[in-house]
Order: sequence, then structure tokens, then C-alpha cells
Amino acid sequence: MAERRTPYEIYWEILVYCKTPRSFTAIISRCDLNSKTGQEYIAFLCGKEYLAVTKDGERNSYVATGHARDYIALFTELYQKLFDRIPGFRL
Repeated sequence: MAERRTPYEIYWEILVYCKTPRSFTAIISRCDLNSKTGQEYIAFLCGKEYLAVTKDGERNSYVATGHARDYIALFTELYQKLFDRIPGFRL
């Protein structure tokens, strides 16, 4: 049975995935989120300035900011110390 991910793991997954611009649909699909939950996580990360919205024609894309690098590095280090491995995507 798979363990539930913490919000911190989900934030990490989104930020790592968004190192290059990604659409909302791509994020929720890759990170295995439903639309409502995905909107909440993305809104939180945008509010903290870890994600930025970019325009790709008529579509919005999301990309991790410089602030996200700090979160990614700190979370990865903490996770590795706790579990003796680096975090990874669940897919």
C-alpha cells in the first residue's frame, strides 16, 4: 500500500517538475492531483513566489522561481537525512 504524500512532498514535486514551464493540466497529471487540490497547491506556491505564471500564447504556464531553488535544496537535504535517500516522484 502506498503511503500518502505530505503537502511538503507535493510542493517539492510540483517545483521540481516546473523547472521548465508547465501547463496546469501537465502538473496535475504528472503529480497525480485532482483539479481542485492542484489549484490549491499551485495558488499557495504562486502566493509564496515559488511559482510564476508565464503566458504561452493564450495558455498560462507555471515555472519555478529562484526562491524555489532554496526550498528544493532544503527539502531534499532534510528528506535525505530522514530517509537515507532523496525524494522522488511517485509515478
